[in-house]
Amino acid sequence: MSAEIFKTLREDHDKQRTLLDLVGKTKGDSEGRRELFARLKRELEEHAMAEEKSLYAAMMSADGGQEKARHSVAEHKDIDDIVEQLEEMEMSNPRWLATFDRLKHKVLHHLEEEEHEIFQAAGRVLDDERKESLNEVFVEAHPRM
Repeated sequence: MSAEIFKTLREDHDKQRTLLDLVGKTKGDSEGRRELFARLKRELEEHAMAEEKSLYAAMMSADGGQEKARHSVAEHKDIDDIVEQLEEMEMSNPRWLATFDRLKHKVLHHLEEEEHEIFQAAGRVLDDERKESLNEVFVEAHPRM
């Protein structure tokens, strides 16, 4: 079984976890918070787009993969909505940090679910040749890979 796509996705997930931790350690409306949040936002958007073009597109076209793929794409939308809320708030507002904590919880839940449920489901419904090609699709679609 070719696991390259899953390895690549896990590495990208680790970037998201690191950025979430770093943003969470910032204070108020600081240059550091603005910069790190912008990086996190870009990473989340690019990762979701590339993942939807590769893994989730393949799962949606495979027998037995649609439900899990749709659920994950819906979670991407939920994450986008929280990011949008954060962009509309003053970073010095205490509600910003509370909303960021909601985002962090949602993203971490999503990553865990992908790594422990979605990847296994994809492994069952996609053949080795398809999984191999998905890594190339993901890397090509993700500007920072």
